[in-house]
Amino acid sequence: MSKLVASAVIRGAYRIYKEAEDFLNKAIKEKGPEEKLSFPETAFYLPMANALLGAHVERLRDALPILEHAKELLPQLPSERIWLPYLGDALDAGIATLLCEELIMALRYLYKEEPQKDCMGFFTDTIMRSLGIQLVDGRMPGFAAILGAAPDNKTAVEIVRQLQERNILVFVGSSTNGRSIIDQLLEENVQMGWENYIVPYGRDTLSAIYPLNWAVRSALTFGGLKPAEAKKILLYTKERVFAFGLALGELDDLKYATGAGAINMGFPIIADTDIPEIRPSGITTYEALVKELDHKKLISRAIEVRGVKVKVSSINIPVAYAAAFEGERVRKENLYIEFGGRSEEPSFEYLRMANFDEIEEGKIELIGPDIDQLEMGTKTLPLGILVEVAGRKMQKDFEPILERQIHRFINYAQGVMHIGQRDMNWIRISNEAYNKGFRLKHIGIILHAMFHQEYSAIVDKIQVKLYTKKEDVERLLKEAKKTYSERDERLSGMTDESVDTFYSCLLCQSFAPNHVCIITPERLGLCGAYSWLDAKASYEIMPSGPNQPILKGEFLDARLGQWKNVNDFVYQKSNKTIEKVSMYSLMDSPQSSCGCFECIVAVLPEANGVMIVNRDYSGMTPCGMTFTTLAGSVGGGVQTPGFLGIGRLYIVSKKFLLAESGLLRVVWMTKELKDFLSDKLKKRAEELGYPDLVDKIADETIATTLEELLPFLEKVNHPALKLEPLV
Repeated sequence: MSKLVASAVIRGAYRIYKEAEDFLNKAIKEKGPEEKLSFPETAFYLPMANALLGAHVERLRDALPILEHAKELLPQLPSERIWLPYLGDALDAGIATLLCEELIMALRYLYKEEPQKDCMGFFTDTIMRSLGIQLVDGRMPGFAAILGAAPDNKTAVEIVRQLQERNILVFVGSSTNGRSIIDQLLEENVQMGWENYIVPYGRDTLSAIYPLNWAVRSALTFGGLKPAEAKKILLYTKERVFAFGLALGELDDLKYATGAGAINMGFPIIADTDIPEIRPSGITTYEALVKELDHKKLISRAIEVRGVKVKVSSINIPVAYAAAFEGERVRKENLYIEFGGRSEEPSFEYLRMANFDEIEEGKIELIGPDIDQLEMGTKTLPLGILVEVAGRKMQKDFEPILERQIHRFINYAQGVMHIGQRDMNWIRISNEAYNKGFRLKHIGIILHAMFHQEYSAIVDKIQVKLYTKKEDVERLLKEAKKTYSERDERLSGMTDESVDTFYSCLLCQSFAPNHVCIITPERLGLCGAYSWLDAKASYEIMPSGPNQPILKGEFLDARLGQWKNVNDFVYQKSNKTIEKVSMYSLMDSPQSSCGCFECIVAVLPEANGVMIVNRDYSGMTPCGMTFTTLAGSVGGGVQTPGFLGIGRLYIVSKKFLLAESGLLRVVWMTKELKDFLSDKLKKRAEELGYPDLVDKIADETIATTLEELLPFLEKVNHPALKLEPLV
């Protein structure tokens, strides 16, 4: 490693160590060694120290050994040494930097100095899990952390847009000469946030620890690795977390030191200034420190260096198109036209299967006025979107699966917002999108192109019709509503007994190597995103993909829900770590969890029942743990009797915890979850013969501790109290 770079790294590490030492001593003096020290909403304490050292930092005094360890890693400056190489010393200094930066940021939270202006600050476990499905299904192929500022605002926007168009999550922050890329994006009115794939983390170099400790948590959350398995964790981030850093502007000692820390994790740094390039043999399989002076080539060079696999959708529309724009919102002040939603005009989207001779491939037809033919002041229109498809492998059951994709496909267009589905959709087009030339025909172009791109295995011909005359929309809406009802009735009648095949989902094995999801008609994937029909369609589309058919075969146990073929499949695909799985039990060989689950079911022995907490709830639960703390025990592909990650809709399934009396065991769930499932919960309770069961299930407004919960259950005479003991 260049002596120049090594010297800068070690100087920077010493500066950061001294700041951490002074800050910690100040905090202990002012607040006492027993003062609590933590980041918000995480089960991993100080995540970097927890992952690499196994440290549980809960109070100020617990941070002293971390600081001491960082000090031991700091080598002498290369100028004070007479021998080579410098690589090991600089990488050790990089780890010391990360430990100290993390400590400084936690201390800032203690003093309420974080998050910084216009920044997210620490990234919670909940956010990481909620993005889990995008990490594993290819929508989000990698991450980029930008440090500094571009030469000008236009270049800053171009760099970020290039990353968005490739669906790469962008962390932006730090500064160069007091100027941050955050300011450049704000000045250009660029929407930022998780939903837009642009996340401002902080305004100084030390805050770059946030994306790095977010990455290291993935090894603990999805990878099934344990704290203190430092070598395995760093190999995991190198091989499975496709991240890189972009250093814009001049590099100082602090950026060099932070960069050395990132290189330890397998993340290369690409700079736009003339720096010594570093290509360490044996540490990474690519360059570690790279220069690219042409900003137009910067992103392609970074992707090449890190080996990120990206798919760019090339669709002939006048606005940018990528998954990164899926969460973009069109505000009222920027609205050109809207359809459905809160307006009084009817709107729907409907996909139906047709015969080959009924469809003209590629035909996109607009019946009615386009948005550039509106009367002055008009802001709403009726809209009916009819997509007709034909295919040799197309099936009637696939219609709702494909129809649900309309939401996603339209949302990928920059400046176009889509919410809801069926006859409850809501579409907005921004002034910017209109001014760039976006018209209704482009919705048809998007749908035609994307259905062919993603569903070519089952769809051969597609035509799209768009209606904007109210009489046409209302006429077709009657047909659509009739079909919606028929679909719901057909799908609700499917049971595990009515099929001879279940499906696997191995998507999450890119992050959780030993996890296997089994999807049945009455049990959707724990992420909530994949039903049995989704998995069936996925297999038809991609026979060698992550969703494989499993013939149920010999029934081993009807109560637990065990089949020989399912057990054999799970054993092989879990790398021979899980011998059997019960589809209907919490206590006996439950299904493993990856980390993307929507909810956690946890046993409460004292109440002879279970509680259910969803990942958006950050408060305390009766088991004495928050969601994030619970999730640390449940995820990573491990089988944990008494604890289970699930999708929300599984709660109202007839097969939910069938072996343990199902819904009758639920004594507590979050209010948000009860409200979301209200009608379905009441219907299921009536089927069980307990029409008032939902009122007997406590939530956080009634109890957050066992001491509060148990008297309530006695008072309402909850049926779980009379069931056979769970434990």
